[in-house]
Amino acid sequence: GSKNIGFKNFEFLFKTNDAWVITRNTIMYNLVFIILGAVLAIAVAIILNEIRNKRAKQVYQTLILIPYLISMVVVSYLVFAFLSDGSGFLNNTVLPAMNKEPISWYNEAKYWPFILVVVSTWKSIGYNCILYYSTICGIDNSLYEAAVVDGAGRLQRIIHITLPCLKPTIIILTLMNLGNIFRSDFGLFYQVPMNSGALLEATNTIDTFVYRGLMQTNN
Repeated sequence: GSKNIGFKNFEFLFKTNDAWVITRNTIMYNLVFIILGAVLAIAVAIILNEIRNKRAKQVYQTLILIPYLISMVVVSYLVFAFLSDGSGFLNNTVLPAMNKEPISWYNEAKYWPFILVVVSTWKSIGYNCILYYSTICGIDNSLYEAAVVDGAGRLQRIIHITLPCLKPTIIILTLMNLGNIFRSDFGLFYQVPMNSGALLEATNTIDTFVYRGLMQTNN
């Protein structure tokens, strides 16, 4: 018996002062994650395929995949260990060695688009890499053998065999990611910046805005 309000919730959302910021952040971050994540994952998968030592390949695969298995809560404290004002690794070790003044990372929004991209890429590249690597493993070796006989170098084999064979996987994964372009990783945008109000211009997305409206501002 509830009254149907149609699109009034969406109308209310997009009339708020934050509508442009949260929509821009959600879409732009996701576009960067999709493009950069795909390029780096493909590159790492190709590099893994070029490693001939089986044990070394297994070790690298494990190391690359570990960040994906770590909780975003743990990741947020790892980032805090690097960026903390008082005891952070950058402010206490790296910046003094470069004769630079400490930076209040959690109060400076201009740094966070880069920080979030680095953290997201580091965490997700292992899973995406495994998907592309499994496709590469399924490519018929006779194609590479024929290319070697014809005098093709390693780079030529990658350009003319590996990448064309990866094309269907690239298209499918890209379309699936585009389907989630209005959805952001809540842990990445809320927990990693430690919910700092000074960073909202760079970290506020549709997901975090709705959560704050529900849990904090009672809106």
